[in-house]
Amino acid sequence: MAFRTPYYCCYFSFSFFFFLSFARSSLQEIVPSSIHSVVDDTNDFQAYPSYFSLLQDGKFKGLIKQRPETFSLERFGEVLDKIPGSCKTVNVDDFGAKGDGSSDDTRAFRKAWKFACSSKGGAFLEVTAEKNYLVKPVKFSGPCKADLITVQIYGNIEASDDRSDYGKDRRHWLLFNDVQNLIVQGGGTINGNGNIWWKNSCKINKTLPCEDAPTAITFYNCENLIVKNLKIKDAQQIQMQFEKCVNVEAYGLRITAPETSPNTDGIHVTNTQNIHISNSVIGTGDDCISMVNGSQNVLATDIVCGPGHGISIGSLGSKNSKAYVSGIIVNRAKLIGTTNGVRIKTWQGGSGSAINIIFENIEMNNVTNPIIINQKYCDQSKPCKKQGKAVQVKNVMYKSISGTSSSDVAIKFDCSQSYPCQGIVLQDVDLKLEGGDEVAKAFCNNVKLTYIGDVSPQCN
Repeated sequence: MAFRTPYYCCYFSFSFFFFLSFARSSLQEIVPSSIHSVVDDTNDFQAYPSYFSLLQDGKFKGLIKQRPETFSLERFGEVLDKIPGSCKTVNVDDFGAKGDGSSDDTRAFRKAWKFACSSKGGAFLEVTAEKNYLVKPVKFSGPCKADLITVQIYGNIEASDDRSDYGKDRRHWLLFNDVQNLIVQGGGTINGNGNIWWKNSCKINKTLPCEDAPTAITFYNCENLIVKNLKIKDAQQIQMQFEKCVNVEAYGLRITAPETSPNTDGIHVTNTQNIHISNSVIGTGDDCISMVNGSQNVLATDIVCGPGHGISIGSLGSKNSKAYVSGIIVNRAKLIGTTNGVRIKTWQGGSGSAINIIFENIEMNNVTNPIIINQKYCDQSKPCKKQGKAVQVKNVMYKSISGTSSSDVAIKFDCSQSYPCQGIVLQDVDLKLEGGDEVAKAFCNNVKLTYIGDVSPQCN
């Protein structure tokens, strides 16, 4: 068995980690104002450390109080400086993988990972192009001796569709856990082969019990992570999940599943801090991006979403739980034919907060609920009990959002009477009804609003 050590195996672009250091400004307070001026737009992320800094420098100085919270991924660059210029390269075929679409290649993948993880310096694990590898559930576990591991997926990885193969863990198919300094990149395709799982979902067949189904690829408790240029399709349930991760760059992703596939969220973020999702096209049967409890300092830029349920924060507070989400920016997104545009959804009876959130430079095309906050979210067969407690939604900015709504109500703020939505700002919003001359409407309940610039529709 020959292991190659080419000069290029550890040479990849880490420019993001060297210069991504932007100030996250916590919006402490938005003072109600009748000001109707316009803040200049910017579409350059690198010249765009914080929207709130623009407000401070412009005509709205004093309107917003800031508390800078700077985070940086530069430490990953420091790690890279210590990694040797060469590293060991291993191919899954070296460990017996066939890649013929019918042989079980799980053991070969597991062995190849063990070798890469135990290598000194850097390691490059390659999945051969133009092959189709059939793989059962597998864990790629750390911590590793290797200072940096790159998993290069040139070929296709396909999940076993035998549900009995998932008896030990029904929630994961490909799981990377406890790994630092990791790159997973494509060319190839990760195929969850989810059709059999969708048929057995309680959302498709109401007579069946609701059970867990695997997430196609999960990154759990990973730090300093790049995921790029991957195609992910037809996950059993969630397509890609980041859980308890720190310092993540995910870009160039193409994530697809049928519009009717249940719970197939594109990218799910939970208990993860400092993550940038960019330049990705996502179309599934659920949220394109979902951010739930523990999501902090999340930046999503240049996202195309549809079909699906939109870009969502939540759901939060189910079963009277506590949930905290903060420091979310969604900038430059296009939503096409989705059931929601940009959404915040919380259950009655929960607690905690969703604060300091910006949605801006967003285009809606035939979206059912372009802008929505729903503090009475209820995703169950029986009606939810009315409860006084709620997750506090506070300091949310909607800026430069335009396009069409497929429903009469283009803006809906249905907030809690006990915990009303506070510090909600609409700036330069123009939403019209799809294919008609009628004016779209806004529904506003228990919300404190500020309008800046031209906003249509507005609450009565």
